[in-house]
Amino acid sequence: MEIMITTQQLIAKYGKPTQDGKAYLVSIALPFPMRLAWDKNTKVTKMRCHKLIAQKLSNALLEILQVYGLPKIQELGIDLFGGCFNFRAMRGGSDYSRHSWAVAIDLDPERNQLKTPYSKANFSKPEYAKLHEIFEKHGFINLGKAKGYDAMHWEIKE
Repeated sequence: MEIMITTQQLIAKYGKPTQDGKAYLVSIALPFPMRLAWDKNTKVTKMRCHKLIAQKLSNALLEILQVYGLPKIQELGIDLFGGCFNFRAMRGGSDYSRHSWAVAIDLDPERNQLKTPYSKANFSKPEYAKLHEIFEKHGFINLGKAKGYDAMHWEIKE
């Protein structure tokens, strides 16, 4: 299992999360249109994330577009946006969610659900191997691979 950043390390590097995120959120233009996972008719062309991961996330998404191309991204559901910034506690825990800092992104939550074992999640299939490689190259870890569940979730690991 890959080493994940602790909450103490997150606070030291990214600051304490806040309800509005004003001190650390920036908006990035997405290199390809995404669709809201819960309303697939709604297009997403930009998103907010932590200013310290903005370039890494932008670079990862751009490389995903270059490697897969838009038709394949859409076919595979990589364009299904499940969110980034959401000030809240971790599901089933008292610690802040990584989404509170906006250092994590959820993709295709329907087919990569929180409690779905990684081996049954869509993102465990061979056609997503390059997706994992790209995110890892840019400093992100997939919880499905790291913990065996929550394959929708990609978070910064440094």
